[in-house]
Amino acid sequence: MNKGEFVSFMAAKHGCTKADAEKSIDMFTSSVIGALGEGGEVSLVGFGNFSVSDVAARAGRNPRTGDPIQISAYKQPKFKVGQKLKDACNNR
Repeated sequence: MNKGEFVSFMAAKHGCTKADAEKSIDMFTSSVIGALGEGGEVSLVGFGNFSVSDVAARAGRNPRTGDPIQISAYKQPKFKVGQKLKDACNNR
């Protein structure tokens, strides 16, 4: 389901307008992005945890030429699924 389909689904499920549903989704995603960008973590009990992990610099290879290259360190966003979400996906 893409964003447009999700907006329609959310509006129908909760009895709100598509505009309100889209605004809610946009506020949620921008808030999570902002919190992670500041180095924070977002924990939604039962749904999951959004966090950021540091990935160390490492040596790699250029896939086209096979030449060795240095891959810079970076921050990787992560999501750990909560138990309620796991249960819902497994029809429990």
